[in-house]
Amino acid sequence: MLDTDHYARLGLGEIRDKVMAGHRLSYDDGLRLFACPDITAIGALAHHVRTRLHGDRTYYVVNRQVNYTNICVNGCLFCAFQRERGQQGAFALTPDEMVARVMDDGGVPFSEVHIVGGCHPDLPLEWFEDVIRRIHAARPSIVVKAFTAVEIAHFAKLAGIDTEEVLRRLKAAGLSQLPGGGAEIFAPDVRQRICPRKIDADAWLRVAGEAHRLGIGTNCTMLFGHLESEADRVDHLCRLRAQQDETGGFTCFIPLPFLTENSLLKLPPERVGQHVGLDRLRTVAVSRLMLDNIAHIKAYWVMMGVKLAQVALHYGANDLDGTIVEEKIGHMAGSDAVQAMTIAQLEDMIRRSGFTPVRRDTHFNPVEEARA
Repeated sequence: MLDTDHYARLGLGEIRDKVMAGHRLSYDDGLRLFACPDITAIGALAHHVRTRLHGDRTYYVVNRQVNYTNICVNGCLFCAFQRERGQQGAFALTPDEMVARVMDDGGVPFSEVHIVGGCHPDLPLEWFEDVIRRIHAARPSIVVKAFTAVEIAHFAKLAGIDTEEVLRRLKAAGLSQLPGGGAEIFAPDVRQRICPRKIDADAWLRVAGEAHRLGIGTNCTMLFGHLESEADRVDHLCRLRAQQDETGGFTCFIPLPFLTENSLLKLPPERVGQHVGLDRLRTVAVSRLMLDNIAHIKAYWVMMGVKLAQVALHYGANDLDGTIVEEKIGHMAGSDAVQAMTIAQLEDMIRRSGFTPVRRDTHFNPVEEARA
């Protein structure tokens, strides 16, 4: 599959040589990877890199998502989760309800709680500090991964302070990690069309860099398959890579396919149809090849679907996220995946794909090697 002549015929001989030598790919290389008609050739290169980095290990985490509110001031065109105050379907959890969800573990304690929500117009920073402290008081060993860079910027605006001070205060309360949401796509013209009220790419990257310098790791994402071009995707990956060169705090990259159900954003005809699955696999593979300084690529089963996520493990991904338990954002956008997975289901899913499951913590430290 990595035959030199085959890649030369595809016009990818130089890219193949760079990959085999462990050299960085350029922006133009990224465009050529997206343009190549042979997706299996791209996948084979990505799988080579994935295997070089991780062998046959595939990671998962025992976690729980808590989406604390869908009331949000941003009103992004692509978002099926957002509601206005008083609108049917709007919700906002209380701190007691959030703690109760963290405690409801079915006898298998979560190692991580993943907290994200809308940018609520009335919830002050002190509310979130209190929630984190209460979660830690109820379950001291849990890692709190919470609040996207967009939420951090929103808290700062409401509090009248800068984002670095918000991060310092949340870290003091017990925040360990930021998820990667809100990056969407960095291209300013597309961002203006799909999420004009959200912070721009420079602000998102600045908040991520501030977190890294404070010792708070973050994930990073890219929402794809909407109005962006393949050039926009490559630019997005290059900007994430440059930020990682500078501050080094991105733990994992998650390519997020746009889900069309219940969204006001209508796709052009060429983005709808039978090639969606192939496009998702290609994007995972190109991400693995371009992001040479981010160790982990996630096939997020909630938004990719279980079967395609399994295939993505052969296209560069080495992580499936985790048990999840109660995810609302992707499901309100049309995900037909189950709401939760058990440890046994995740391990079986990984083994049936030909890999060895490894239970991890938030920072990708192995917690318990799965039993053979």
